[in-house]
Amino acid sequence: MLTLLLNTIMAIDTIIEKKSKVTDTIKAPGKFKVVVCNDDVTPVEFVISMLVMVFRHNEKSALELTLKIHESGSAVVGIFSHEIAEQKALDATNLARANGYPLIIKVEPE
Repeated sequence: MLTLLLNTIMAIDTIIEKKSKVTDTIKAPGKFKVVVCNDDVTPVEFVISMLVMVFRHNEKSALELTLKIHESGSAVVGIFSHEIAEQKALDATNLARANGYPLIIKVEPE
């Protein structure tokens, strides 16, 4: 029995694998813009309060952004990671719909 065991051990080949280094380049996750579009129905006061509540702007910057939205047709109200941008756009849209306004909020890559 011992002879059989020794023959079996000697018959096993050792496999040596060459290890190679793998270098991965990891990109930082992209940022996304939340864009509020102008419409003829949503009042300025609602847009200002929405910017303060959802996007945490102060009253002054919210007023400036609202005027830019009105004059230019749209404005970037924040730049976030994809998940946060989507959530803030959804929160702002839900708030607008709950108040009966057709405000359009888009998420675009930066």
